[in-house]
Amino acid sequence: MKSLSAKLLRLLLAGALSGVSVVSWADTLERVRSSHTLTLGYLPGSAPFSALNGDTVEGYAIDLCLKISERVKSELQQPALQVRFQPVEIIQAVAAVSSGKVDILCTPTPQTLERRKAVSFSLPVYTAGLSAVVRKQSPEPLLKALNGEVAHDGPTWRATVNRGLAKQTYAVLAGSATQQWVGEQMRLLGVIATLVSVKSNEEGVRRVAEGGADAFFADRILLKTHIASGYPDGSLLLLDRIYEYAPVSLMITRGDDDFRLLVDTVLSEMYRSGEIEQAYVKYLDGVSDTARRLFKVYALP
Repeated sequence: MKSLSAKLLRLLLAGALSGVSVVSWADTLERVRSSHTLTLGYLPGSAPFSALNGDTVEGYAIDLCLKISERVKSELQQPALQVRFQPVEIIQAVAAVSSGKVDILCTPTPQTLERRKAVSFSLPVYTAGLSAVVRKQSPEPLLKALNGEVAHDGPTWRATVNRGLAKQTYAVLAGSATQQWVGEQMRLLGVIATLVSVKSNEEGVRRVAEGGADAFFADRILLKTHIASGYPDGSLLLLDRIYEYAPVSLMITRGDDDFRLLVDTVLSEMYRSGEIEQAYVKYLDGVSDTARRLFKVYALP
């Protein structure tokens, strides 16, 4: 008992007296203080947001999390606090955060109502744009359909518009919001096609390159990074079309207002100081005027 803080001890006693189960992971800072370790989760192979390069974890969101870790050290007055990186798969990400296996998921993730039943989210750190990668020599009807053009001449019934989409194989990242979105679009449009899930973005791009899938859907800049690093021969084509925009955030423990305030304070300060703009230039090909306007919206005063 001596290792527990007074605050955590009061919570445990209150739970015991009231008959309510207390989740010991709810106080992130107390857990970090006790363990002398801040654990940063990340999805490998998600460059430029998070990736393992040799022995180093790096990326846009990793830089943000390292900035947050400095504030945690200051808040806890533990300058020697250990910062540990823990790779996770997206299908396990919610459980990793909700169980306390990781303190922050440092790969930006879209909020969904289902996810918010188990975890919470920081302020948005990026606005994702859903796009698709295909083979450059893909059939013209498929390319037209994916680009939102009519795939065939003649009456524009739904069946003729979507004929270019039918009988194809589409790949999505397992457990992602994109998986739900693509499946729903197929249902709404009445498209008869095959939807396969992959374990990583690298696998999704590779499936398209090798002919195992006709298109892989993911964030546009993530696709651009994978194509540039793995397929510089021009065999793959990144579509110009962006199907959906979604603000994405860092995933944190649900119900921990103190830790969420710390994280959001650091992010807001980075937005106002220009540090996030510098990270955009370093990792995300610069900052558009739209992104700068969103910085002002996302940052809290």
